[in-house]
Amino acid sequence: MNTGIVYASLAYLSWGLFPLYFRQVAAVPALEVVLHRTLWSLVFVLALLAVRRQWAWMREVLRQPRVLGAFALSALLLAANWLTYVWAVNNGHVVDASLGYFILPLVNVALGFVFLHERPRQGQWLAVAVAATGVVWLAVQAGRLPWIALVLASTFGFYGLLRKVAVLGALEGLTLETILLAPLTVLVLGGWAWQGQGALVQGDGATVGWLMLAGPVTAIPLLLFAAGARRIPLATMGILQYISPSIQLMLGVWWFHEVFEPARLVGFVLIWAALLVYSLEGWQARQQAGRP
Repeated sequence: MNTGIVYASLAYLSWGLFPLYFRQVAAVPALEVVLHRTLWSLVFVLALLAVRRQWAWMREVLRQPRVLGAFALSALLLAANWLTYVWAVNNGHVVDASLGYFILPLVNVALGFVFLHERPRQGQWLAVAVAATGVVWLAVQAGRLPWIALVLASTFGFYGLLRKVAVLGALEGLTLETILLAPLTVLVLGGWAWQGQGALVQGDGATVGWLMLAGPVTAIPLLLFAAGARRIPLATMGILQYISPSIQLMLGVWWFHEVFEPARLVGFVLIWAALLVYSLEGWQARQQAGRP
Protein backbone atom coordinates (compact mmCIF):
# COMPACT_ATOMS: atom_id res chain seq x y z
CA MET A 1 0.00 0.00 0.00
CA ASN A 2 2.68 2.54 1.02
CA THR A 3 4.77 1.79 -2.07
CA GLY A 4 1.72 2.27 -4.28
CA ILE A 5 1.02 5.66 -2.70
CA VAL A 6 4.61 6.79 -3.38
CA TYR A 7 4.44 5.65 -7.02
CA ALA A 8 1.09 7.34 -7.61
CA SER A 9 2.15 10.58 -5.89
CA LEU A 10 5.28 10.88 -8.03
CA ALA A 11 3.22 10.25 -11.18
CA TYR A 12 0.72 12.96 -10.30
CA LEU A 13 3.47 15.42 -9.38
CA SER A 14 5.06 14.87 -12.79
CA TRP A 15 1.74 15.34 -14.59
CA GLY A 16 1.11 18.51 -12.66
CA LEU A 17 4.26 20.01 -14.16
CA PHE A 18 3.46 18.86 -17.71
CA PRO A 19 2.22 22.29 -18.93
CA LEU A 20 5.77 23.61 -18.53
CA TYR A 21 7.01 20.94 -20.91
CA PHE A 22 4.29 21.22 -23.52
CA ARG A 23 4.71 24.98 -23.82
CA GLN A 24 8.22 24.21 -25.13
CA VAL A 25 6.64 22.53 -28.17
CA ALA A 26 3.66 24.88 -28.51
CA ALA A 27 4.59 25.64 -32.13
CA VAL A 28 4.03 21.96 -33.05
CA PRO A 29 0.39 20.88 -33.72
CA ALA A 30 -1.15 18.82 -30.92
CA LEU A 31 -1.62 15.71 -33.11
CA GLU A 32 2.03 15.75 -34.12
CA VAL A 33 3.11 16.12 -30.49
CA VAL A 34 1.01 13.06 -29.59
CA LEU A 35 2.57 11.06 -32.41
CA HIS A 36 6.03 11.95 -31.17
CA ARG A 37 5.02 11.05 -27.61
CA THR A 38 4.03 7.62 -28.88
CA LEU A 39 7.17 7.10 -30.98
CA TRP A 40 9.73 8.19 -28.42
CA SER A 41 7.89 6.48 -25.56
CA LEU A 42 8.17 3.24 -27.51
CA VAL A 43 11.89 3.78 -28.05
CA PHE A 44 12.35 4.46 -24.35
CA VAL A 45 10.44 1.42 -23.06
CA LEU A 46 12.07 -0.91 -25.62
CA ALA A 47 15.45 0.29 -24.36
CA LEU A 48 14.39 -0.51 -20.79
CA LEU A 49 13.25 -3.97 -21.84
CA ALA A 50 16.54 -4.56 -23.64
CA VAL A 51 18.53 -3.61 -20.55
CA ARG A 52 16.41 -5.90 -18.39
CA ARG A 53 16.22 -8.65 -21.06
CA GLN A 54 12.50 -8.83 -20.43
CA TRP A 55 10.99 -10.21 -23.63
CA ALA A 56 9.34 -13.52 -22.72
CA TRP A 57 5.96 -11.93 -21.99
CA MET A 58 5.52 -10.93 -25.65
CA ARG A 59 5.15 -14.53 -26.82
CA GLU A 60 2.42 -15.16 -24.26
CA VAL A 61 0.49 -11.99 -25.12
CA LEU A 62 0.44 -12.75 -28.84
CA ARG A 63 -1.51 -15.93 -28.06
CA GLN A 64 -4.23 -14.05 -26.15
CA PRO A 65 -6.54 -12.03 -28.43
CA ARG A 66 -8.60 -10.76 -25.47
CA VAL A 67 -5.51 -9.26 -23.86
CA LEU A 68 -4.51 -7.63 -27.15
CA GLY A 69 -8.02 -6.23 -27.52
CA ALA A 70 -8.03 -4.80 -23.99
CA PHE A 71 -4.70 -3.09 -24.52
CA ALA A 72 -5.76 -1.80 -27.92
CA LEU A 73 -8.68 -0.10 -26.15
CA SER A 74 -6.46 1.31 -23.40
CA ALA A 75 -4.03 2.58 -26.06
CA LEU A 76 -6.85 4.44 -27.85
CA LEU A 77 -8.06 5.94 -24.56
CA LEU A 78 -4.53 7.05 -23.77
CA ALA A 79 -4.05 8.63 -27.21
CA ALA A 80 -7.38 10.49 -26.94
CA ASN A 81 -6.41 11.78 -23.50
CA TRP A 82 -3.00 12.93 -24.74
CA LEU A 83 -4.44 14.73 -27.75
CA THR A 84 -7.05 16.58 -25.72
CA TYR A 85 -4.58 17.58 -23.03
CA VAL A 86 -1.85 18.83 -25.37
CA TRP A 87 -4.39 20.84 -27.38
CA ALA A 88 -5.80 22.37 -24.19
CA VAL A 89 -2.40 23.39 -22.80
CA ASN A 90 -1.17 24.88 -26.05
CA ASN A 91 -4.40 26.80 -26.64
CA GLY A 92 -4.60 28.55 -23.27
CA HIS A 93 -6.87 26.11 -21.42
CA VAL A 94 -4.60 24.91 -18.61
CA VAL A 95 -7.22 25.83 -15.99
CA ASP A 96 -9.90 23.92 -17.94
CA ALA A 97 -7.57 20.92 -18.14
CA SER A 98 -7.05 21.10 -14.39
CA LEU A 99 -10.83 20.91 -13.94
CA GLY A 100 -10.83 17.65 -15.88
CA TYR A 101 -8.39 16.12 -13.46
CA PHE A 102 -10.37 17.45 -10.51
CA ILE A 103 -13.37 15.54 -11.92
CA LEU A 104 -11.31 12.38 -12.46
CA PRO A 105 -11.33 11.23 -8.80
CA LEU A 106 -15.13 11.15 -8.90
CA VAL A 107 -14.92 9.01 -12.01
CA ASN A 108 -12.39 6.71 -10.31
CA VAL A 109 -14.58 6.21 -7.25
CA ALA A 110 -17.61 5.48 -9.45
CA LEU A 111 -15.71 3.01 -11.63
CA GLY A 112 -14.25 1.26 -8.58
CA PHE A 113 -17.75 0.98 -7.09
CA VAL A 114 -19.40 -0.31 -10.28
CA PHE A 115 -16.75 -2.56 -11.80
CA LEU A 116 -14.43 -3.58 -8.95
CA HIS A 117 -17.03 -3.74 -6.13
CA GLU A 118 -14.97 -1.39 -3.95
CA ARG A 119 -17.07 -0.09 -1.07
CA PRO A 120 -16.02 3.36 0.17
CA ARG A 121 -16.71 4.11 3.83
CA GLN A 122 -19.18 6.80 4.89
CA GLY A 123 -16.45 9.38 5.38
CA GLN A 124 -15.14 8.65 1.90
CA TRP A 125 -18.61 9.09 0.43
CA LEU A 126 -18.86 12.43 2.24
CA ALA A 127 -15.59 13.54 0.65
CA VAL A 128 -16.84 12.48 -2.78
CA ALA A 129 -20.10 14.40 -2.25
CA VAL A 130 -18.25 17.57 -1.24
CA ALA A 131 -15.93 17.27 -4.24
CA ALA A 132 -18.89 16.66 -6.56
CA THR A 133 -20.51 19.84 -5.26
CA GLY A 134 -17.37 21.75 -6.09
CA VAL A 135 -17.22 20.31 -9.60
CA VAL A 136 -20.87 21.19 -10.26
CA TRP A 137 -20.23 24.71 -9.02
CA LEU A 138 -17.28 25.08 -11.40
CA ALA A 139 -19.33 23.81 -14.33
CA VAL A 140 -22.17 26.23 -13.54
CA GLN A 141 -19.74 29.14 -13.24
CA ALA A 142 -18.29 28.32 -16.65
CA GLY A 143 -21.76 28.64 -18.17
CA ARG A 144 -21.16 25.87 -20.70
CA LEU A 145 -20.52 22.16 -20.93
CA PRO A 146 -16.89 21.68 -19.83
CA TRP A 147 -16.07 19.35 -22.70
CA ILE A 148 -12.30 19.49 -22.23
CA ALA A 149 -12.66 18.48 -18.59
CA LEU A 150 -15.20 15.73 -19.34
CA VAL A 151 -13.10 14.17 -22.11
CA LEU A 152 -9.95 14.19 -19.98
CA ALA A 153 -11.73 12.73 -16.95
CA SER A 154 -13.58 9.98 -18.81
CA THR A 155 -10.69 8.82 -21.02
CA PHE A 156 -8.18 8.61 -18.21
CA GLY A 157 -10.69 7.18 -15.76
CA PHE A 158 -11.41 4.19 -18.00
CA TYR A 159 -7.72 3.92 -18.86
CA GLY A 160 -6.90 3.63 -15.16
CA LEU A 161 -9.58 0.98 -14.72
CA LEU A 162 -8.21 -1.11 -17.59
CA ARG A 163 -4.65 -0.84 -16.29
CA LYS A 164 -5.68 -1.80 -12.76
CA VAL A 165 -7.15 -5.10 -13.95
CA ALA A 166 -4.54 -5.69 -16.66
CA VAL A 167 -2.57 -8.94 -16.68
CA LEU A 168 0.66 -7.17 -17.62
CA GLY A 169 2.91 -5.09 -15.42
CA ALA A 170 3.52 -1.38 -15.84
CA LEU A 171 6.46 -1.58 -18.24
CA GLU A 172 5.09 -4.42 -20.35
CA GLY A 173 1.65 -2.81 -20.58
CA LEU A 174 2.97 0.56 -21.76
CA THR A 175 5.21 -1.22 -24.25
CA LEU A 176 2.28 -3.12 -25.71
CA GLU A 177 0.15 0.05 -25.90
CA THR A 178 2.83 1.99 -27.77
CA ILE A 179 3.52 -0.99 -30.06
CA LEU A 180 -0.17 -1.10 -31.01
CA LEU A 181 -0.12 2.65 -31.77
CA ALA A 182 3.25 2.51 -33.54
CA PRO A 183 2.15 1.51 -37.10
CA LEU A 184 -0.13 4.52 -37.48
CA THR A 185 2.42 6.78 -35.78
CA VAL A 186 5.28 5.76 -38.08
CA LEU A 187 3.04 5.93 -41.15
CA VAL A 188 1.85 9.47 -40.46
CA LEU A 189 5.20 10.89 -39.33
CA GLY A 190 6.96 9.17 -42.22
CA GLY A 191 4.41 10.51 -44.70
CA TRP A 192 4.83 14.05 -43.43
CA ALA A 193 8.62 13.79 -43.59
CA TRP A 194 8.42 12.42 -47.15
CA GLN A 195 6.39 15.48 -48.11
CA GLY A 196 8.84 17.82 -46.42
CA GLN A 197 6.46 18.61 -43.57
CA GLY A 198 6.51 18.17 -39.83
CA ALA A 199 8.92 19.09 -37.07
CA LEU A 200 11.43 16.38 -37.97
CA VAL A 201 12.04 18.13 -41.29
CA GLN A 202 11.12 21.75 -40.65
CA GLY A 203 11.87 22.11 -36.92
CA ASP A 204 15.13 23.36 -35.43
CA GLY A 205 17.39 21.23 -33.26
CA ALA A 206 15.87 22.47 -30.02
CA THR A 207 12.33 21.57 -31.10
CA VAL A 208 13.36 18.10 -32.24
CA GLY A 209 15.24 17.61 -28.97
CA TRP A 210 12.19 18.58 -26.90
CA LEU A 211 10.03 16.18 -28.92
CA MET A 212 12.48 13.32 -28.39
CA LEU A 213 12.43 14.07 -24.67
CA ALA A 214 8.70 13.27 -24.80
CA GLY A 215 9.71 9.60 -24.53
CA PRO A 216 10.97 9.57 -20.94
CA VAL A 217 8.75 12.52 -19.96
CA THR A 218 5.70 10.50 -21.01
CA ALA A 219 6.76 6.99 -20.07
CA ILE A 220 8.15 7.49 -16.57
CA PRO A 221 4.95 8.99 -15.03
CA LEU A 222 2.81 6.38 -16.79
CA LEU A 223 4.97 3.58 -15.43
CA LEU A 224 4.69 5.08 -11.95
CA PHE A 225 0.92 5.45 -12.37
CA ALA A 226 0.42 1.88 -13.58
CA ALA A 227 2.57 0.54 -10.73
CA GLY A 228 0.57 2.57 -8.21
CA ALA A 229 -2.81 1.63 -9.69
CA ARG A 230 -2.09 -2.08 -9.20
CA ARG A 231 -1.27 -1.61 -5.51
CA ILE A 232 -3.93 0.73 -4.08
CA PRO A 233 -7.74 1.11 -4.43
CA LEU A 234 -9.09 3.36 -7.18
CA ALA A 235 -10.70 5.57 -4.52
CA THR A 236 -7.27 6.25 -3.01
CA MET A 237 -5.84 6.88 -6.47
CA GLY A 238 -8.63 9.38 -6.97
CA ILE A 239 -7.74 11.41 -3.92
CA LEU A 240 -3.99 11.42 -4.64
CA GLN A 241 -4.86 12.63 -8.12
CA TYR A 242 -5.69 16.08 -6.70
CA ILE A 243 -1.93 16.75 -6.62
CA SER A 244 -1.79 17.09 -10.40
CA PRO A 245 -4.69 19.49 -11.10
CA SER A 246 -3.78 21.65 -8.11
CA ILE A 247 -0.33 22.24 -9.60
CA GLN A 248 -1.83 22.76 -13.06
CA LEU A 249 -4.30 25.29 -11.68
CA MET A 250 -1.52 27.29 -10.04
CA LEU A 251 0.54 27.21 -13.23
CA GLY A 252 -2.44 28.27 -15.34
CA VAL A 253 -3.26 31.24 -13.12
CA TRP A 254 0.14 32.43 -11.91
CA TRP A 255 2.56 31.26 -14.63
CA PHE A 256 0.47 31.43 -17.81
CA HIS A 257 -1.82 34.25 -16.55
CA GLU A 258 -5.10 32.64 -17.61
CA VAL A 259 -8.35 34.24 -16.47
CA PHE A 260 -9.65 32.86 -13.17
CA GLU A 261 -12.85 34.48 -11.92
CA PRO A 262 -13.13 34.83 -8.10
CA ALA A 263 -16.44 32.93 -8.13
CA ARG A 264 -14.65 29.80 -9.36
CA LEU A 265 -12.51 29.81 -6.24
CA VAL A 266 -15.52 28.51 -4.28
CA GLY A 267 -15.52 25.32 -6.32
CA PHE A 268 -11.84 24.70 -5.84
CA VAL A 269 -12.09 25.34 -2.10
CA LEU A 270 -14.82 22.69 -1.88
CA ILE A 271 -12.63 20.22 -3.75
CA TRP A 272 -9.64 20.87 -1.49
CA ALA A 273 -11.95 20.50 1.53
CA ALA A 274 -12.99 17.09 0.19
CA LEU A 275 -9.34 16.08 0.01
CA LEU A 276 -8.90 17.09 3.65
CA VAL A 277 -12.00 15.12 4.72
CA TYR A 278 -10.85 12.03 2.83
CA SER A 279 -7.34 12.23 4.27
CA LEU A 280 -8.54 12.64 7.86
CA GLU A 281 -11.03 9.79 7.46
CA GLY A 282 -8.31 7.53 6.10
CA TRP A 283 -5.96 8.41 8.94
CA GLN A 284 -8.67 7.68 11.50
CA ALA A 285 -9.47 4.35 9.87
CA ARG A 286 -5.81 3.33 9.98
CA GLN A 287 -5.56 4.28 13.64
CA GLN A 288 -8.62 2.19 14.50
CA ALA A 289 -7.13 -0.75 12.61
CA GLY A 290 -3.89 -0.39 14.59
CA ARG A 291 -1.80 0.58 11.55
CA PRO A 292 0.66 3.53 11.43
